[in-house]
Amino acid sequence: MTVRPLIFYPDPHLSLRAESVTAFDGPLRDLARDVTDTLDAAAAAGLTAPHLGVSRRLVVLRPEPGGTAGVYVNPWIVDASPERVTAREGSVSMPGLSEMVERARAIRVRFRDLDGAEHEEAAEGFRAACLQHEIDQLDGIFWIARLSRLRRERVVRRFAKGYVKGCVKGQAARRAGS
Repeated sequence: MTVRPLIFYPDPHLSLRAESVTAFDGPLRDLARDVTDTLDAAAAAGLTAPHLGVSRRLVVLRPEPGGTAGVYVNPWIVDASPERVTAREGSVSMPGLSEMVERARAIRVRFRDLDGAEHEEAAEGFRAACLQHEIDQLDGIFWIARLSRLRRERVVRRFAKGYVKGCVKGQAARRAGS
């Protein structure tokens, strides 16, 4: 369908809880295709409708490059292991920056597909971290909220000082040239 523009930190849409999907119809499928196309263009592992400025609880996840994209509508975590792992995370809405974030090693997620049928999925490792990261975004929790205050302030300062402004401008130029 369409590669849509991403919104960037500190856009207030990134800190709002997304609205639940209630209509499983053509416009939802169109949105899922747009999120998937934008995910592919951004070369990201996961992307939400809020990253495109759309307040809907929709995640597209493709943690393995070239793998099949999974679409999660209204996802929520029903169980999380007490065992924690730390891995590097970042966001397409704050390109070029990443930090180590602690998450549950394994989770169970309940969600609906594009037809509205309910599913449950177990995930471990990187896939579990990706799902937790994107579900946080649906809840209005931008990834840097998971950092200590000191690390969060450092990331925000680096972003504000133009650490990635060239990346953001470069993305806009690449998009315009596409």
